[in-house]
Amino acid sequence: MGHRLRDGRGVRAPIADPLAFIRAETRLNPVPLVPEISLHVADEAVPLWQRTEEELGEMGLPPPFWAFAWAGGQALARHVLDHPETVAGRKVLDFASGSGLVGIAAMKAGAASVTCADIDPFARAAIGLNGEANGVTLTATEHDLIGTDAGWDTVLAGDIAYEKDLSARVFDWLLALSTRGATVLIGDPGRTYLPKDRLEHLAEYSVPVTRELEDMEIKRTSVWRPRGVSTIGLGR
Repeated sequence: MGHRLRDGRGVRAPIADPLAFIRAETRLNPVPLVPEISLHVADEAVPLWQRTEEELGEMGLPPPFWAFAWAGGQALARHVLDHPETVAGRKVLDFASGSGLVGIAAMKAGAASVTCADIDPFARAAIGLNGEANGVTLTATEHDLIGTDAGWDTVLAGDIAYEKDLSARVFDWLLALSTRGATVLIGDPGRTYLPKDRLEHLAEYSVPVTRELEDMEIKRTSVWRPRGVSTIGLGR
């Protein structure tokens, strides 16, 4: 994708992959709600966002989801660690993975394997770095998995209800996976397009977040599951 990074002389030099950018722009810090896990995160959101646009030569890019521990992901990771039966010994998908936080939690809780899906190459690089930092192995994929089924036993998805049309597609797919028997868990801090009428509330957490990206410093964030599924192995 032609990512570029300024060298010490102020000259833009090409880099082979996003790893150098991530190492230069982030620090490894514990996750507030999940201190057992550390992530490469940015100190400030807006400057990193702007630098990402500069490096890619594009404007209007979405936030660098991979560089922050978002509320839905934190809640979902906490829930998985506290209820390892949701993933232990299972083939797990961490959908729209971002930093890989939820996938890391699943591996630490005993998952047999975890696939972290994200179309952003920066996210996939961050997933590898964060997995290594936490002593777990994750498989990152760039493929758009919506509508597919690779036989996952558990599907985890945090912070996915941002856009109306995309959310509709994602939730139709997640509910179909649940109907065929997969355990599906969703972490969400009250985003606009969360279809609550199709979901059942499972747990709630108070999650520390950055005011640059959220409207408050503590977000009440919930873990949900599709309605009408068994409570076995879901933390109840």
